[in-house]
Amino acid sequence: MSLGTQHDGHGGDVREDVGAVAIVADRVRDAIETVIEGKPDVLRITLTVLLAEGHLLIEDVPGVGKTMLAKALGRAVDCSVQRVQFTPDLLPSDITGVSVYHQDRGEFEFNPGPVFANIVLGDEINRASPKTQSALLECMAERQVSVDGRTRALERPFMVVATQNPADMEGTYALPEAQRDRFMARVSVGYPSPQAELDMIDSHGSNSPLEDLAPVTDAAEIRDLVERVRQVHVAPGMRRYIVDLVNSTRTAPELKLGASPRATLHLVRAARAHAALEGRHYVVPDDVQTLAVPVLAHRLLPGPEAHMERLSPEQIVAKLVARLPVPGPR
Repeated sequence: MSLGTQHDGHGGDVREDVGAVAIVADRVRDAIETVIEGKPDVLRITLTVLLAEGHLLIEDVPGVGKTMLAKALGRAVDCSVQRVQFTPDLLPSDITGVSVYHQDRGEFEFNPGPVFANIVLGDEINRASPKTQSALLECMAERQVSVDGRTRALERPFMVVATQNPADMEGTYALPEAQRDRFMARVSVGYPSPQAELDMIDSHGSNSPLEDLAPVTDAAEIRDLVERVRQVHVAPGMRRYIVDLVNSTRTAPELKLGASPRATLHLVRAARAHAALEGRHYVVPDDVQTLAVPVLAHRLLPGPEAHMERLSPEQIVAKLVARLPVPGPR
């Protein structure tokens, strides 16, 4: 099947579907940019993860807008949003929910926790204990919650946007490898440019622009866009390219833990979403190369060689991408 005549299986043209994805995504991005200025790359990764049905980890020092970014996304999409402030005394049931016995009725009633929302903001996730952090594992991987022997499905879209401070800061716990692997991508907001910081003084000085942010789409439309993204074509050569890139992390001498098969699937899904945001109905090497660091780096554990050379996981992934031959046109 040629790219020019690819259809979505329902009689529609994939190119038209992808065009709709880009239009709605532009509206969401423009709305968020009224709150978060000067971070186009971070916003693009955020929208990529949303449309790929993934989860986003935002890691940076306090005060650079991690929570504001997550809140702005929730405001721009008219859907249910819940915020969880992770603290050392937070319990797993505070996240998933708990069954309460009503003596007058003689029965238990389940009170759902904050994960029963479309967008869940986990603020400072690495300040909670590993036991509490693990309460999110089933939610993030299977989009369901098992409490008291009963499994309850979560609504779609379901996206966890978690913020964390750098692991060497006081009062933090390192996220377990299993939980890091469930985040599709990790981004750092970074400090704003001097001009953006000056603009921030004007826009945030008297009132918060978050209060004026009106929704530009809703959960039903996001679900529709996710289905359209799934139709983006990934050629056999591109699939091999992604598999070879992920496999290279498992054999790299600088790493003692490479990326998992889940990382391969996440990279494919993210590449589809990134292509759709660019208005394309097919994935190209640029999509994979742009996403390689945010999708793969947080899953890797550097070995002694990397520590000696002071190489970060991000630098190692960039080196692997540079070494790997790029597939030619079909």
